[in-house]
Amino acid sequence: MLLFGMPAQSAPEISRNGFLVKLDVSINAPAAKLYDALIGQVGSWWNPEHTYSHDAKNLSIDPRPEGCFCEKLPNGGGIEHLRVIYLAPPQVIRFSGALGPLQASGVAGSMTWKLTGDHDQTRVQLSYSVGGFIAGGFDKIAPAVESMLNEQLNRLKLFAETGKPTIEQ
Repeated sequence: MLLFGMPAQSAPEISRNGFLVKLDVSINAPAAKLYDALIGQVGSWWNPEHTYSHDAKNLSIDPRPEGCFCEKLPNGGGIEHLRVIYLAPPQVIRFSGALGPLQASGVAGSMTWKLTGDHDQTRVQLSYSVGGFIAGGFDKIAPAVESMLNEQLNRLKLFAETGKPTIEQ
């Protein structure tokens, strides 16, 4: 279900051993352009508040199997956010890994971005499945992860449609 062009979401599916986030949005852009923005311009649309360096320009995605969704940190440091495990341009990219605070827990995750559509309209289906162990359970972290991913998808949509990841107030 699509609501006002923004990502449709339902509450994450949460179990004792993990959770699943599913988001779905229609974007007014061709799949090839959207795929390029998703992969090649991640630093232009990802919210810098959800980076370790607080600068999204430090993010990059190496679009190949075993490629890194990485972030450069000061003094030669860095972080691997996710690893590319499947690539079918411009329809699918799948990553493996644990984002952000999930990295400190005993979890594994699989994130898939699926793009389908015609010339000027692309449907983006984003899913992130995480399983394993996290202290305190998944009840609190799953909604926070869903909210963060929903925000990133909104920012990608705005960036692809307007060239800016946010609406100027």
